Amino acid sequence: MPEGDTIFRTARTLQRAIGGQVVTGFRTQLPRLGRVHEDTPLTGRTVESVDSAGKWLTIRFSGDLILLTHMLMSGSWHIYRPGEKWRRKRDDMRIVIETAAIHAVGFTVPVAEFHTSESLERRPGFRQLGQDLLAEQFDESAAAAQLRAHPQVEIGDALLTQSLIAGVGNVFKSEICFACEINPFRKVESLSIAQIARIVKTSRKFLLANVTDKAGDKIVTWTGYRRTTGAMNGEESLWVYGRRRLPCRRCGTPIEARKQGRDARVTFWCPKCQE
Repeated sequence: MPEGDTIFRTARTLQRAIGGQVVTGFRTQLPRLGRVHEDTPLTGRTVESVDSAGKWLTIRFSGDLILLTHMLMSGSWHIYRPGEKWRRKRDDMRIVIETAAIHAVGFTVPVAEFHTSESLERRPGFRQLGQDLLAEQFDESAAAAQLRAHPQVEIGDALLTQSLIAGVGNVFKSEICFACEINPFRKVESLSIAQIARIVKTSRKFLLANVTDKAGDKIVTWTGYRRTTGAMNGEESLWVYGRRRLPCRRCGTPIEARKQGRDARVTFWCPKCQE
């Protein structure tokens, strides 16, 4: 499931693959995108930049045209050389951006929109984003203040609220709370200033650790598991997420899980290690 780290790596890969290149072809199964392409064609434009903002991805083309996408639970971007066989079914294709060297293919992309710089600033959900945990200029104190400003929200739910801090998804939510020894169902008002600061610091630490770039100048930037434990074994990479009824890696108590928040996302925690 794409979280902030996944989208960051995707943006980095696409930037390396098609950044600065001229678009030679564009295809889409999405009528709204197709109409824009017919009226103001992408072909001939230059890919100026590819960036992530929390769980959103923007591809900026010359002439002030921006493709905004959100992967939700199942979308993904792939890159291929011209003529290379796709690893997904063609029926899953939603967007293809072609350059002379690379074809970027968006599969089962659920949210995709063209914007100008002006319309993007007004886009609900995007314009209200909190600080991106992976941004170079991330301000931990300001992020902690944002959380404290919502005292009645459970901390697990607050971490998923992208208008407070952007980038945490359901996996990291459970892992962050475990690492900070805090029950995810506690309300923000019950946490000390130090505990909230630790949550923010750990959130950024975990996301940064999962976008470490060891690829040099290569296009491929990620080949491993999402990790929070530091273990190299993929089966031991997470503390609590997906481990209901299995023993806690610290104390041996069975991990518990239940739905949380308006969207009823499943939260995992250790009832002994987490207050």
